[in-house]
Amino acid sequence: MVKKLLLKYSSTSRYVKAFIWYTFCIFLQKGISTISTPIFTRIFNTDEYGQFNVFSSWMGMLTVFVTLSLFNDVFTSGLIRFERNRDVFASSMQGLVLTMALGWGIVWFLFYDILNQLITMSPVEIIAMFVLIWTSAVYSLWGARQRVLLQYKKIVVVTIVVSICTPVLGIFMVVNADDKVTARILSMVIVNTLAYIWLFVADMRNGKTFFSLRYWHYALVMAVPLIPHYLSSVILGSADRIMIANIISESAAGIYSLGYAVAQIMNIFCIALFQSLEPWSYKKIKENDIKSLESVAYFSIEFIAILNIVFIAFAPEVVAVFAPAEYYEAIWIIPPIAMSVYFTFLCGFFNCFEIYFRKTYLISLATIIGAILNIFLNYVLLELLGYWVAGYTTLFCYMIFAVAHYMFMNKICESDMEGEKPYSTKKIILISIVFLFTGGVFLYTYKYLILRYIIVAILLLFIWSRKKYFKREINNLISIRKNV
Repeated sequence: MVKKLLLKYSSTSRYVKAFIWYTFCIFLQKGISTISTPIFTRIFNTDEYGQFNVFSSWMGMLTVFVTLSLFNDVFTSGLIRFERNRDVFASSMQGLVLTMALGWGIVWFLFYDILNQLITMSPVEIIAMFVLIWTSAVYSLWGARQRVLLQYKKIVVVTIVVSICTPVLGIFMVVNADDKVTARILSMVIVNTLAYIWLFVADMRNGKTFFSLRYWHYALVMAVPLIPHYLSSVILGSADRIMIANIISESAAGIYSLGYAVAQIMNIFCIALFQSLEPWSYKKIKENDIKSLESVAYFSIEFIAILNIVFIAFAPEVVAVFAPAEYYEAIWIIPPIAMSVYFTFLCGFFNCFEIYFRKTYLISLATIIGAILNIFLNYVLLELLGYWVAGYTTLFCYMIFAVAHYMFMNKICESDMEGEKPYSTKKIILISIVFLFTGGVFLYTYKYLILRYIIVAILLLFIWSRKKYFKREINNLISIRKNV
């Protein structure tokens, strides 16, 4: 059996091997982080867990300004656009990110007294945050280049080392520290610095260019208009925890953060699946063959919906594994956040059109609407209804987010694709309604164990009855990457 699998693996294309290993890396990074969560929830009390997650939320938002999120679409498109000078482009982007990190760090400490009234952190935590932002960006830039070149072996090695060392050192330092939150942060700084600094050196050695007016200008012109999009995305995913900590308590933020983190496990599947489909989707749009997107998209959406439903069904058991009894209320957070993950995945199919036709301002517009609405709803409802409502405001905003992107996609198709539209509105709505209804049913059954297990059994029988369909479509998805 093992020999057959090895032979089959060796005969697959380089693209498929790359997809397999990139998926493995995503699972490893998210998986070990998720597995370590039960340990940290038992070492931290709810206040400490909440403080650490608030720190992470602020870091996520500040990353947008400090790095301009250059390692996302801007860097990848640049690697394609400047194919003949990839080494120079990559090294100059490393230089630009380091320059911005140092510049923002200096500004922060010049205005420390003013800024610390907004974000209460010690000088040690501020320095650690900037180091984490920079080193993470170094890895993201380096990793993006490796993915474009299909150099997956180096990414696997780095991922394994960092994914194992980060929680191991973190647990050791937290257990032996009085200030457990700072110890956790510093453990991440140590691992990131030791693991990623050589990636910066490698890119600089290959490109031998720290500053390039041409490439810096290109990156800044492309990235600055996307700041509202990236910032709003972070706010949409992080503002709730910060507001819960300020309006209700850090303990409530800790419980909510656990439910949010556990529900984000489903993002592993979404990221892995969509990364395999995205290049193929762009190719079909370029070839004006958008009808080919339809069947693939519907099955992918159904597949992610089913995975999320199964996960929602076992939320009480998952929380029991991940945290002690004091975190039990997190079960009520998981369903709406898992449903939000579904709508995030759905948006990816619509975003492809906005990105391909360079209508990125529409992406920013939709994200800003969702972020502002999220903050407003949380401000109005948190104190009135409790911290759990933040999960539902997040879900509602992601639904609005998806609707906006769908409308923008159709607008682009009308202007740039002679009115041809890739997806049926009725089918998208039908799948989404069934998904939301089923998730709501399982949420209702959390207090009725036997009833919940009966419904789970019915769901599994339904999936089993369609095994041939699922097997055929999954094989089709795997083969798609070969044709990019």
